[in-house]
Amino acid sequence: MKNVTLGTLLLYLSLFVARSLSQDVPPYTEDCRTDAYPPSAKDIPVKTYVLNLDLPPQQRWANLAKEKAPQIKDMINSIINLVGSVVNTTEAIAFVDKEFALLADGLPAPYGDEMKGIATAANIPLGQVVLYNVFYELFTLCTSIVAEASNGTLYHARNLDFGLFLGWDVENDTWSLSEKLRPLIINVDYQSKGETVARAVHFAGYIGVLTGVKPGVLTLSMNERFQLDGGYIGFIKWLLGDHSGKWMGFFIREVLVDSISYEAAKKSIMTEELLAPAYFILGGNSSGQGCVITRSRETMDDLEEMTKTESGWFVLQTNYDNWKNAPFFDDRRTPGDKCMNRLTQNKVGLAGIYNVLSTKPVLNLLTTYTALMQVNTGYLETYIRNCPQPCFPW
Repeated sequence: MKNVTLGTLLLYLSLFVARSLSQDVPPYTEDCRTDAYPPSAKDIPVKTYVLNLDLPPQQRWANLAKEKAPQIKDMINSIINLVGSVVNTTEAIAFVDKEFALLADGLPAPYGDEMKGIATAANIPLGQVVLYNVFYELFTLCTSIVAEASNGTLYHARNLDFGLFLGWDVENDTWSLSEKLRPLIINVDYQSKGETVARAVHFAGYIGVLTGVKPGVLTLSMNERFQLDGGYIGFIKWLLGDHSGKWMGFFIREVLVDSISYEAAKKSIMTEELLAPAYFILGGNSSGQGCVITRSRETMDDLEEMTKTESGWFVLQTNYDNWKNAPFFDDRRTPGDKCMNRLTQNKVGLAGIYNVLSTKPVLNLLTTYTALMQVNTGYLETYIRNCPQPCFPW
């Protein structure tokens, strides 16, 4: 991983200052896109894999893990190299291989066994597979939207941004880990008894869920929330033996697969103790069913109902409390709201929302994928994203 040059630092420092003074910094920001959908050849649709929940946990991910083993290893090596930039790399690997492997047996079923199966199939040390899964609990940025069309149809879409401050690729002017992640993005069709029970977007090797749809029932995405009492605290408490908090990706997967209704999912999200604070963006299957649930680790801090927003027909959530102003250095909310209002409820659909999520700086160099969901059909469409330069780094 190469060091950032002085010129690159000065460029992004100037952009940071410019963005602090004004939301519009062309060409790093742009007017609302109307031409991004259907996606161009540069935005690659991802492949779908079937996960058979009737198989023993250690067998469920085996074929996928074998196929994606080189890419998973490459990503894990990048994570370890980041750790190695702070401590000795050899010592870091030895620590991860030993100590993180021990965590697998303490994870709630069936996740520890699923990780063991991935480790065996991909020929990767178990501790490194556990580290890979923990990593996603701590470093995710996003923009999520639930919107209702004028005919009552609900749509849910999100950009997932990942890799902030986790290594800069000087040659390609982008975040190193974001580059490593893109080849790992897949859709997973969760099946039981031959029937689909949920669909979700995954990074191959990561068994939790951050984005998904339960056909006919609900759609769900999670955005990271920054708090001092954050995911690091929850993770440390878990390591020290307090297992009362639920792992975020596992929790979302359980809600997605097991919930029988929008209201049941909503209640669970509002009340369960979690390992980290977060924003849960939830959509249902009936008119008016859309909300943002703002969570601390132990309590719910806010519930924003779609029908009670200023628009009355959409909610848009980034990584900051929606009752406060977004920070000047990372305001994706203002351009997102502007483009949704310009779209209008009469034109809401997969194409229109994709255009909103393709507008800079909602789309930025951290954006790894855009997912589009429609609950009634169980539709999930995911595209690997690469923000064309010039593009803001976050």
